[in-house]
Amino acid sequence: QVQLVESGGGLVQPGGSLILSCAASGSIFSINAMGWYRQAPGKQRELVAAITSGGSTNYVDSVKGRFTISRDNAKNTVFLQMNSLKVEDTAVYYCNAEIRTYRGGIYDYWGQGTQVTVSS
Repeated sequence: QVQLVESGGGLVQPGGSLILSCAASGSIFSINAMGWYRQAPGKQRELVAAITSGGSTNYVDSVKGRFTISRDNAKNTVFLQMNSLKVEDTAVYYCNAEIRTYRGGIYDYWGQGTQVTVSS
């Protein structure tokens, strides 16, 4: 059994910063890509940022230069540093990880979601 537990969401003013964390635990043999998605009310879930096990990253255009994704492989944790936040960044943010378990096979796992609200 594998769990992803997120933390770090909240309310912040425009221009402010937040850092999200997501820790994976359980029967984990290895983790391939990890990423952050978000879903705003009435919109589809979108990929915000992703990072491979080797550290290669990619970002949706709207957050480039403002958000930074990183990971601590020893702690099975991924982070999302969000700077210069805008009202349009308001959404529920979900952590995702592609995990090979000790049972064999590779599966996608999701966190429970954390609310990020950018408002004055």
